[in-house]
Amino acid sequence: MRWEETIDIDEVREIRCKTTLYLGVGAIKKIDDILGVLKADGIEKVIVVASKTAYKVSGAWAGIEPALAGHGIQCCVYDAITPNPEDDQVDAATAVARDFGAQAVLGVGGGSPIDAAKSVAILMRYPDKTCKDLYTYAFEPSEAAPLVAINTTHGTGTEVDRFAVVTIPALKYKPAIAYDCIYPVYAIDDPALITMLSPEQTLYVTIDALNHVTEAATTVVTSPYAIALAKETIRLIVKYLPRAMEDPKDLRARYWLLYASAIAGISFDNGLLHFTHALEHPLSAVKPELAHGLGLAMLLPAVLEAIYPTASEVLSDIFSPIVPDLTGDPAEARLLALGVERWLFSLGVNSKLKDAGYTEADIAPLTELAKTTPSLGMLLGLAPVSDATEFVSKIYENSMAPIDA
Repeated sequence: MRWEETIDIDEVREIRCKTTLYLGVGAIKKIDDILGVLKADGIEKVIVVASKTAYKVSGAWAGIEPALAGHGIQCCVYDAITPNPEDDQVDAATAVARDFGAQAVLGVGGGSPIDAAKSVAILMRYPDKTCKDLYTYAFEPSEAAPLVAINTTHGTGTEVDRFAVVTIPALKYKPAIAYDCIYPVYAIDDPALITMLSPEQTLYVTIDALNHVTEAATTVVTSPYAIALAKETIRLIVKYLPRAMEDPKDLRARYWLLYASAIAGISFDNGLLHFTHALEHPLSAVKPELAHGLGLAMLLPAVLEAIYPTASEVLSDIFSPIVPDLTGDPAEARLLALGVERWLFSLGVNSKLKDAGYTEADIAPLTELAKTTPSLGMLLGLAPVSDATEFVSKIYENSMAPIDA
């Protein structure tokens, strides 16, 4: 692995892995032990934050509800979280939690409900603040209510990291926050809760994990830990994603994709993110109906072409399961971009920005949002290029149509 020789061993890196995660078929049963710990800590009331139906359809609620009753813990439910959750949803859930007197939060679902739950957990401790305050950085929280994440997708990694994302439609912002106080205390990754995902959902959420590690392994603050997790994540995705798409009830495939998603979350919790997420957030802020994973897939090939010349050693290694003939020569940038785009097309992701309704006229406002949305400028500053802002418009432009169109 040639990239090992590029690591600056004199630069001290922080290694993070802070959440206790239960992974495996039947892991939902661990909610009984978790609630027992919360009860012993004096928790009598909790709020469940979820989307409308997934927390029940997945089977998660069938495990949670009797465990709550068994420990005598009362609960209220806010189940109006949508994909790309919005600030008014978080404020509404927080109001429900405060009125009920909730002391802890159970986030049940994919990235959207769990990110919303993280936001609620903070705002429960700051009664004079709103979600807009939180995501425009009007204050910096240092505490949050205890949070338990019960995950029902395999892509975001939010169940094991300190990040959350919420959209502020009035500002066309989709910023991210990252605070130590919102690491879930416990998390559950049970493959049996994931089998209701459709092939399309399976594909899009897994592409999120792929992008997490692509970025985490190539930021200016990456570490050997982030890179090693990235390589394993991509290997597992290439092997098990087709199986899960072919048979949604394949528990072994779901297990390994859940594991890949979790270690991808830990990878970017350590290495952080840059281009694909910084540029996708404006896309789905402007068009909330756009699936996050689809937006990332549209951008990824152009991002890889942009960063390969300065990150060729790492990218040639971690992407070897998809493009096996890379040597690490910076001139191979187009070869990697084409190889990844063709791999995505082979899985059925053949849409580009024009197919989603974006035009060349959108490039300038999207570029401005990428540079001005709170937190996204910070991500651009982590990209492995000398001046990331010069690349933003070009990446959007190169993502409008297939590379070899």
